[in-house]
Order: sequence, then structure tokens, then C-alpha cells
Amino acid sequence: MNFTVAIVGRPNVGKSTLFNRLVGKKLALVDDTPGVTRDRRPGDAKLVDLRFTIVDTAGLEQSGPETLQGRMWLQTEAAIDEADLTLFVVDAKYGLTPADETLGEMLRRRGKPVVLVANKSEAKGSDGGYYDAFTLGLGEPVAISAEHGQGMIDLRDAIVAALGEDRAFPPEIDEAETDIDLRHEPGEEEDEHFEPEYDDTKPLRVAIIGRPNAGKSTLINRFLGEDRLLTGPEAGITRDSISVEWDWRGRTIKMFDTAGMRKKARVQEKLEKLSVADSLRSIRFAESVVIVFDATIPFEKQDLQLVDLVAREGRAAILAFNKWDLVEDAQALLADLREKTERLLPQVRGIRAVPISGQTGYGLDKLMQSIIDTDKTWNRRISTAKLNKWLESQQIQHPPPAVSGRRLKLKYMTQVKARPPGFMISCTRPESVPESYIRYLTNGLRNDFQMPGVPIRIHLRASENPFENRKKRK
Repeated sequence: MNFTVAIVGRPNVGKSTLFNRLVGKKLALVDDTPGVTRDRRPGDAKLVDLRFTIVDTAGLEQSGPETLQGRMWLQTEAAIDEADLTLFVVDAKYGLTPADETLGEMLRRRGKPVVLVANKSEAKGSDGGYYDAFTLGLGEPVAISAEHGQGMIDLRDAIVAALGEDRAFPPEIDEAETDIDLRHEPGEEEDEHFEPEYDDTKPLRVAIIGRPNAGKSTLINRFLGEDRLLTGPEAGITRDSISVEWDWRGRTIKMFDTAGMRKKARVQEKLEKLSVADSLRSIRFAESVVIVFDATIPFEKQDLQLVDLVAREGRAAILAFNKWDLVEDAQALLADLREKTERLLPQVRGIRAVPISGQTGYGLDKLMQSIIDTDKTWNRRISTAKLNKWLESQQIQHPPPAVSGRRLKLKYMTQVKARPPGFMISCTRPESVPESYIRYLTNGLRNDFQMPGVPIRIHLRASENPFENRKKRK
């Protein structure tokens, strides 16, 4: 990206709508309720021939620094300081307010390039608000409609004029191709002995999920070493799923902070439903998912449902027992948590669980190592030769049951995919194989090939009959 642009303004002027328009996706939550956006959300923007990083911010609300609104504004100020240019959005339909004048005065004092944007200019009677914007002393406003995409050419010209063509269009630098398709899932290899090595140079996508107030944002801030995400004692502060990048031992980690997910029956408001839907998208987009438990009240029903959700989505799951600094008898609690993990989560037997403290930083290196180890298991491929030798031994130890007087035969096994590991078994009468025998094979794979804690898929397929389509002789 060439430069960074921050979008600022008072609540409900259309900042997130403009953000979504520039990135070309509905990344930021948009609602009629003022103050939806709370954290800084970056995105890759495209405006005609311009390419830049755009940052959505919380709206300006006058309040003390100790309040939630005050902490939100500190995040907005940080975005302004880091940006090369600021888009100051006002509502042309509603007109100027004292909050607009306060923000305009603050931007003038900072002395950074500012483009004044009069949004909602398509509305009837918006001319008055447009001309009022001249009184802010920030130059001629750009009349746009973020909702309908009007005025984008004028906005592009204003950005180039504010930054200068040299800054807006820096000389291109030839770089080696580094794009990696993280969604690629290798197909079946022709060599039955082939087992590809794990690539520890690929960027890793990690989603952090959990119930409200479990400490997810605090945990990510501790990883980054800065107050990048909004935190506080209030439950449900995070609304958007925010992605941040950092390096851990030379590897790029892209983490997604998500909104806390309560029981489905308690989620009534439209805005909370949007936040939960955004969190679910982050889970599907991620490779590894850390489920953050509150160590003082672990294994609530919602915690178990979140783990089950991650397993059904096929992601690599890791448990993090947060707030360990508040635990009194750590050894006794740790033994109890291990017992409950094995008993209550049989679908992810062997899942890695790490006690941590996002507040103090305790256990974070161990958590990251667990994430890497689980990702290795999630990406693992086993050669066909090993699988068939293993399948033969499993049938000797525990033969398949007989159904209707005829014993089932498992003939051939191969791994058809990774991420998560998926296997295909060619057998007779696949519809008659009981679920208990599939669980037996699944547990055997976990134990014999060291695949703890990741979802394992086993698909059964009827073996081909070479005489099936041959005509009967008369």
C-alpha cells in the first residue's frame, strides 16, 4: 500500500459505509444506531487508480478519558497520528454540529493533510449542510454519497491534491511474487509414500473467540505490546471482527479479535446479531481458533458450544484458560480443568489447553507454541501405504461387525485432504457400518498418528464392482 488514510467524524455520518465502499466489501458493521464502530479497522482500499490503506474509526463523542467513549476517542486519535491523510466526514443532510466544529479545530491544530467530505449529499435539502461545511476552515468539501457511490471521482482528485502526486503515486518497485493461497488444500498425491513437510514460513490466520468479557482483546494487546484494541471492564465492547498482524519468531501471525458470543436465546438486538455473524465469518476464514475461557468460571455451557462449533467447522482448536492471575490454588484447578476437558469434549480428544493471563503475559509463549503445533497436526498428510497397513492391523485387533449375517469388509484407505485431515475408506455396504466403529477408527488415528485435538473426517465409499454394468448372459 502506498499511504494510509483515516476516516473520522462524529457518530452516524456514514464513516463505515464509506469504508465498505472503498474496500469493496461489507467488512465494517453498518447500522442506523450511532456509535456502532468502536475499534480501529484497517482495510485495503481501491479508489479508481489509487491504492492505499484505509482505517475506519469510532465517532467523536465528548467524554472523560476513563469512560468507554473516551477510550474509543483515544483509539481514533491514534489512527489520525499514524495516518498520512484524514478524511473528515460530515453529514450534509443533517448539517454541522458542535462536535463537528470541535473535531475540525483539532484536525487544524495537528497540521496534517485533511480532505473534508460532505456525505449524504444525494438527500433532498443537503445543499445547506454542504455550504455550512465551508465554515470549518478545511477547504472546499467533497460532496459524495457513500451509500450510492456518487462523487468518488471527486474524492479521488481531492486526495491526490492533498497528498501530491509523488506521494499518491510512488514509483513501482519490482518485487518477487510472495502471494500465498492459504485456502489451497493439496489433492491426492500419486506417490502412496509421499508425506509433504510442514511449511512454517506461511502466514498463519488465528481467530480469538469466547464469551463476552473473557479477555480476548486484552490478550491480543499483550501479544502486540500496545493498546491496539479497545478494552475495559464493560462486557461486549468489541463489535467488529478486527484483524491485526505481528511476527512471532519470524513468522507472520494474523489475529482476528471477535465479538463475545452469548447464548443464542439471549441475542435479540439486531446489532449483536450482526456482531455474532461477523465472528462466525472470522472462524470460517481462520485456520486456527483459540477459544478463550474465563478460568474463574470455566466450562459454561456456551464455552462447550463454541468448542463444538469450531470442531464442526473443521478448524484447529486450542483452549486458553485466561485470567490465571486471579486463580488462588493453581495446581488443584489445573488438575480439575484437565479432567473436565477430557470428559466434556470427547469430539476433540487431546485438545491442547494452556493457562494464560492476558493481563500479565503469563503463558503466552506456550499458547503460541500450542497454536503452531496444532496447525502442524491440522495440515498433516499420511501416506497411503502407512494408512493401509494401519487399517489392516485395526481390523485384526477389532474386526468390523457382521450385519445381517454378513461381515463388513474394509478394503482400502487413503487420505483425500488435509485442513482438517479427511480420509476415505473403500468398503462393502458403507451404509451399514455402525457409528461406533467409525469412532473406533477415529480414536485409533488420533493415538497412532499423533493427531490430538483436531477434527478428523472419515468417509466411507462402496468398492467398485467390475461386473456391475455387464449384461447378464442368456
